[in-house]
Formats: sequence, structure tokens, C-alpha cells
Amino acid sequence: MDVFETMAARRSIRRFHPDPVPSPTLDRILEAARQAPSAGNRQAFEIVVVRDPRRRIALARACLEQWFIAEAPVVLVFVAAPARNRSRYGRRGAELYAVQDATIACAHAHLAATALGLGSCWIGAFDDASVSELVGVDGDERPVALLPIGRPAEDPSPMPRRPIADLVHPERLR
Repeated sequence: MDVFETMAARRSIRRFHPDPVPSPTLDRILEAARQAPSAGNRQAFEIVVVRDPRRRIALARACLEQWFIAEAPVVLVFVAAPARNRSRYGRRGAELYAVQDATIACAHAHLAATALGLGSCWIGAFDDASVSELVGVDGDERPVALLPIGRPAEDPSPMPRRPIADLVHPERLR
């Protein structure tokens, strides 16, 4: 599947079969995340891999009781690591670029999972403190997205999208 087919095929999957994601497949997804662009190539993010069923249940609870998270055989937690950017980019690098780096990596993992025939769902709604404690976030690091991954147990229809004319605007001159 080429990249455009992958983007068109991507869906938010909220029902998973229980069989585990094979390690070589997960490694390919993690490598795709590692290849994501980042500000100054500082790679100001970390990825915590959660396979333990009890910890996945705790994550689901911390994600406002989105219980399907616990059904996925693996959950990736993307963590912004501001310290990696602070020395080069100061406050903006710490507060913004680190979050951008983590979210771009999550998007790469999301698409890689799709390309490999797996399902995933971007999770942005969660209690920061609870997720941080569950995955051992240190210092000024902070979780910014979770990505439950597994073999889909559903095949949702594409969601409607805004027309391109509503999204794209000519250059605005002032």
C-alpha cells in the first residue's frame, strides 16, 4: 500500500481482537515513529510501550474510561521531552517543538500500523497526572498522545471531511 492509500485507509479503530501484535511488526511501527521529522533533529520525545493488561486497564481508566484502550494488545504512549530542545530553542522549543515532535512520531506510528494491516486510535483525552504516573514520566516530560494498536475487530466507514475549499485558503496579504 502506498502512502496515499495508507492515509485513505486509516480509521480510528475502537474494537480489537485480543491476539498480540508480533514483536517484529511492533518494531516496524516504532521504527516508523523514530523516522518522523523533528525540530533540529533533536527527537524530543519518548515512547512507552505498554503490553501489561493491568496497566492497559489503568490507562483506559486514566483516559476518561475509554475502555477499548484496555482491549488493544499494545498501547504506545508518546511523551514530549522538553529538555532535549530547551538548550537549542529555549522556551518555544521546550513548550511547543517537543509536543510537535511527539505528535508527528505518533502520526507516523498511526499510519505505519494501518500500512501493516493493524488498527489504532489516536487518544488525546486523558488525565495527564494519572498517565504520567502509570508510565513513569519524569521531570518536565509530559504525555501528549496514546495509540492503542491491534488487529481490528471492526471496519468503520470513513468519516466525512470538510471540503478542501473550506480548509485551504489563498495567501492572506495585509
